[in-house]
Amino acid sequence: MPATHANTLPVIPGFWSDPTVCRAGDEFVLVNSSFEYFPGAPVHRSADMVSWEHIGHVITRPDQADLASGMASTGIYGSTVRHHDGRFWFITTNLMQAGQGQLLFTAEDPAGPWSDPVLLPGLVGIDPDICWDDEGRCHVTWCAFPNGISRVEVDPTTGAILSEPVPLWMGTGGRNPEGPHLYRVGDWWYLLIAEGGTHIGHMVTIARSRDIDGPYEASPANPILTHRSTDHPVQGVGHADLVEGPDGQWWAVFHGIRPRGTNPHFHLIGRETFVARVEWVDEWPVIVEEDLHPVVEASVVDEFVGVLDVRWVVPGGSLDGIRPTTDGLELTATAGPGLPVLTRVRHLGWSATIELDVSRGDASVQLRVDDRHSYALEVTSERVR
Repeated sequence: MPATHANTLPVIPGFWSDPTVCRAGDEFVLVNSSFEYFPGAPVHRSADMVSWEHIGHVITRPDQADLASGMASTGIYGSTVRHHDGRFWFITTNLMQAGQGQLLFTAEDPAGPWSDPVLLPGLVGIDPDICWDDEGRCHVTWCAFPNGISRVEVDPTTGAILSEPVPLWMGTGGRNPEGPHLYRVGDWWYLLIAEGGTHIGHMVTIARSRDIDGPYEASPANPILTHRSTDHPVQGVGHADLVEGPDGQWWAVFHGIRPRGTNPHFHLIGRETFVARVEWVDEWPVIVEEDLHPVVEASVVDEFVGVLDVRWVVPGGSLDGIRPTTDGLELTATAGPGLPVLTRVRHLGWSATIELDVSRGDASVQLRVDDRHSYALEVTSERVR
């Protein structure tokens, strides 16, 4: 008999990678990586961890982060969002500034506006996490090349580094130990990380310690989440984050891909956000995959009148020269030659219809993977190419 698989549908389909989640009261807030795209670090909100509403972005002003290059695999990398002392905290790596340190943003409302960043200088690496201990001290954990996962104490209001970095864990031996999240649960500190690279070898592993600085004991069940070397229709699962709901139910968010074709498989719409329940067994988290039946919008119509909807982004750091008008979306020369205004493909099968007014200038419609891989129709008053 053919194998059956649970948790085959993303709760946020399309290019929404590296999810991180927190809870404030009865509300869950989730933020994703956005790499070279602006506005950056998209924010979703949910009441049940299954149905999500896109409510805005952390980075909405060009001076918040340097995203000007617009090149693939630059920009906003793995991040952490937390709710603490009545505020939302978002810490991230911007690759164009990674040599300076990590960036920390705050907001009273996850829909924004978010603050200008506080620089945490000298924390070179990627994928920072932020947490607080029982005494109120703030700790940042990140992937510090070549020392694996490391921790420092910081002043989150000024960015001052208050301690020397302490290496915590190198993982279980998989490549690229990264994406750390540090949690205090009961008497234990739990360190959740990603290993194995972000493709088909991806996995989630965890370790724990009574002391924040270790030594950390790896779970005997590691990896606690992976689909590597299986025929599961969702591959590359990893980069997880955990959150406890108001009813005591724990959840995990993680990303994965839905590959197509025969060996070697391919995927085009990116790493998507999935959710699973978490149970605790012998003081270790166990990720329980099951079908959650998310409800996702199947179609959308945009007349481009008024404010540009949150779904639209550009590769680069500014929306200058891009404006909705009473007649639709208008792109001017200040937007740069050929700058595409893009929305994420959210389904494996889809179609699109676009109205172009070529009497006001040339136009193009582009299907884009990145700055090196795209397909476009160029439309002028005389021809379509």
